[in-house]
Amino acid sequence: MPVSAAPLAPTAPPEAHAALRRVFGFETFRGVQEQVVARVLDGQSALAIMPTGAGKSLTYQLPATLLDGTCVVVSPLIALMHDQLRSARANGIAAAALTSVDADWRETVDAFRAGQLDLLYVAPERASQPAFRELLSEGRLALFAVDEAHCVSEWGHDFRPDYRLLRPLMDAFPAVPRLALTATADEHTRTDVLHQLGIPDEGMVVAGFDRPNIRYAVRHRQGVAAQLARLMEEQPGPGIIYAPTRKKVEDLAAGLAAASGRQVLPYHAGLPPEQRAANQAAFVASEDMVMVATIAFGMGIDKPDVRFVAHAGIPKSIEAYYQETGRAGRDGDPAQAVMFWGAGDFVQARQRLSEVEPARQAGERTRLDALAALVETHECRRALLLRHFGEDPPRTCGNCDNCLDPPGLTVVTELARKLLSAVYRTGQSFGFGHVQKVLTGASDERIVSRGHDKLSVFGIVEGDEARMLQPLSRALQARGALVATEHGGLALGGEARAILKGEASVTIARPVERQPRGDRRGGRRGSSTVPNPVGDPLFEALRDLRRALAKEAQVPPYVIFHDATLRDMAQAHPSTISELGEVPGIGAKKLEAYGDAFLAVIRQH
Repeated sequence: MPVSAAPLAPTAPPEAHAALRRVFGFETFRGVQEQVVARVLDGQSALAIMPTGAGKSLTYQLPATLLDGTCVVVSPLIALMHDQLRSARANGIAAAALTSVDADWRETVDAFRAGQLDLLYVAPERASQPAFRELLSEGRLALFAVDEAHCVSEWGHDFRPDYRLLRPLMDAFPAVPRLALTATADEHTRTDVLHQLGIPDEGMVVAGFDRPNIRYAVRHRQGVAAQLARLMEEQPGPGIIYAPTRKKVEDLAAGLAAASGRQVLPYHAGLPPEQRAANQAAFVASEDMVMVATIAFGMGIDKPDVRFVAHAGIPKSIEAYYQETGRAGRDGDPAQAVMFWGAGDFVQARQRLSEVEPARQAGERTRLDALAALVETHECRRALLLRHFGEDPPRTCGNCDNCLDPPGLTVVTELARKLLSAVYRTGQSFGFGHVQKVLTGASDERIVSRGHDKLSVFGIVEGDEARMLQPLSRALQARGALVATEHGGLALGGEARAILKGEASVTIARPVERQPRGDRRGGRRGSSTVPNPVGDPLFEALRDLRRALAKEAQVPPYVIFHDATLRDMAQAHPSTISELGEVPGIGAKKLEAYGDAFLAVIRQH
């Protein structure tokens, strides 16, 4: 029986390609954008799984310029809506938002009723209200777009109950297609999103999760302030540093600002709302600022030129890590994601599992184990990350720390048995420092008074093995073979019994602190530094003009043009408006608004 050919991916009609060039200034779609746009223009619903930076917003903004009616965009954060509003309006798209901070809500409502809006942004809390449903019945709808759609699923890492109320709203308008968008969803979450939003299985479009421009690295935390200062030296562009507590945020922000001389500001939920808003606005507008923040910061940021994201402790899960690191390099230029971790991070995370409702504990434990595997792996981190999301990547990527600097490995199964045995024989109630002293024969009053100097494990570790105890303890705690007791001691858990019985082996990397790699260029993925022609007088002059125009328009510089567009301008050196219009990223509206000013600068060089 002949094998039938796989169905061809849908293609967008000619008018969509024309709008892509006219509105956004691009000749071709990227990745699966065309498939998603084609489905929407054909009146079909879809769930698009696209990595951050892959152009998700274009998949509803472009159809909104072609369809008869308004596209209603449900977005979780006001700051994110306003970022996207600025960009949409800069491209000549009629867009507005109905939020608690928008004073022009009456004009927005009138414009919707009159059919004058291409895009209407709204938060899920407002979208689920009967009054909003009634408003929608008074206008013409073209599409529902649900951004950050993983929030609808209890299996997702960022569940938002208000998202569960969106389906009744959309079901009230059955003829209107719905488009769900997310960058972060494993297989279970995707299935749940389809069900919760009433999208057929065949409507799922998966672009893949790889962000090849991001260089991943994981390092043991050893004086994290100094480690972060070195990273900032290496990366002069904008950056985000995630810290686990409000106090740590403020301490790091103050210390790094003093050490680096750069603008470094804090962001956390304990700051006054006006200070949070001001700090976020400063970050969005800056070309070199660093924000130190708790995870309260980031989802609402559509800033494309973030050059690095660093974690001063472990994130909540691989899904959270992927989403948070995905805020780096949204413009496609090289970027870095660096995690600094300690064994105590996993100890605390496992302790917090008891606070999770019982029905979700197993799932959260699985997520934590997956994160531990990412931290402890000796192999390609990107490959492990992508396999977590159901992909089948190559064994190596050439752009993570383990691929660029393969760690020296050592089998420590016998040492692990000694460590676990010492934990057991001391009563599973002492911390690592006490157990380490017992193993290395470092007697003190506490050890003698408890008779631990008489144990068979006393003094059985020395030399090179003694130096491996701490990294081994970190590894065993990360994977759950050692767990914390209520009073801060260590106890056996997970696969500890299998290790003790010789049924499981333990291999760890030799503890060598990797330094930032600066301009090392290894592998097929390229450098972690931005290829801007720094020092090129024309490029710098174009940046100066962009900065001035942005200040005048009160928008971030990237809303005018991305760095990539300025690089192309400097290289192409156009001499006419027509030639400038051929540069990628310059649509008709921006050409009209800024073309003459940029041409004048180019002609001077």
